Amino acid sequence: MLTRHPLDVVIVGAGVVGAACAHYTSRSGLSVAVVDRGPVAGGTTGSGEGNLLVSDKVPGPELELALLSATLWRQLSEELPPDIEYELKGGVVVAASENSLAALSTTAAGQRRAGVEAYHVTPDRLRDMEPHLAPHLAGGCHYPQDAQVQPAVAAAELLRSAARRGALLCPGEEVVGILTDPRGAVQGVRTTRGELRAPVVVNAAGTWGGDLAALAGVRLPVLPRRGFVLVTEPLPRLIRHKVYAAEYVGDVSSGSAALQTSPVVEGTPSGPVLIGASRERVGFDRTLSVPVVARLAAQAAALFPVLGDARVMRAYHGFRPYLPDHLPAIGPDPRVPGLFHACGHEGAGIGLAPATGQLIADAIRGKRPALDLAPFAPERFDAA
Repeated sequence: MLTRHPLDVVIVGAGVVGAACAHYTSRSGLSVAVVDRGPVAGGTTGSGEGNLLVSDKVPGPELELALLSATLWRQLSEELPPDIEYELKGGVVVAASENSLAALSTTAAGQRRAGVEAYHVTPDRLRDMEPHLAPHLAGGCHYPQDAQVQPAVAAAELLRSAARRGALLCPGEEVVGILTDPRGAVQGVRTTRGELRAPVVVNAAGTWGGDLAALAGVRLPVLPRRGFVLVTEPLPRLIRHKVYAAEYVGDVSSGSAALQTSPVVEGTPSGPVLIGASRERVGFDRTLSVPVVARLAAQAAALFPVLGDARVMRAYHGFRPYLPDHLPAIGPDPRVPGLFHACGHEGAGIGLAPATGQLIADAIRGKRPALDLAPFAPERFDAA
């Protein structure tokens, strides 16, 4: 069996969160390997829209994580090649009724107190910002800090950055065991190709983070939450911001396993319009759901009537790594010395990746993290 040279850190998962962990840990001077049973961005990252949002998060630990990540993404946009398609386009959240607008205004007021830029938009100003919006909306809120990247390319560029600092990349290699010493402390991983020896293992396995935790003998209740995205034919730049209905915020924070859909619409630099968003817990069922796709298309056309004549070229889906309290697991696992977690971000992993990577690197180094890791403690589900 092949045993590769000793390392400081093995990161399991080559999605954007694992890539960010690799970027920041290697930049801190640690020797790193990234191993994934599939290709780079072959899981949730490759199925994402690339959202970097603060607008859909209520005050609390996740919003603090999002604000830190927003700063780091701006820095990364200057360090990484332009093909990551970082675009600080801003978000516009719209309300169809006065009751919905009142709830949105209350949410925005709390976000402003937490450091978010959020500006009330009157109905006439909505049409100035997005001329193709449906008429008769009650109003909305503008979030200038919302941005977007091309997620698969961003993950690849973060890994290239780590590789330039000596990181070892091992795609197509499945982890089948966690190596430990007689005291139970991590000593590396066993893969389908051999062993990677290191005193630290980072679980960035996304939707399969619970399975990896189980290999180490601990429980982390990560569940898949399926979502569909529609991609239209290339169009002129009809939509200037990321635009979504106010109800989307409630869907994000809901614990329901049932199907939920709310219109989320945005243009891309290359022309196609991306349409979401659906959420449902159906395990890893990969069946194309025509009713869900049809509902998303109808909701998008109701929000932007101009899309009623646009052709949908394809639809794809992915599985968000869901944890019951909607917070990711980030930091050391006291149950297994040397095991760290960076998973369970649900649909926000692309946006939260840089902050997660930096927090993991600091925690491994023993540095005081920029944010309190207690709300993200991986063992918090044991009491339940």
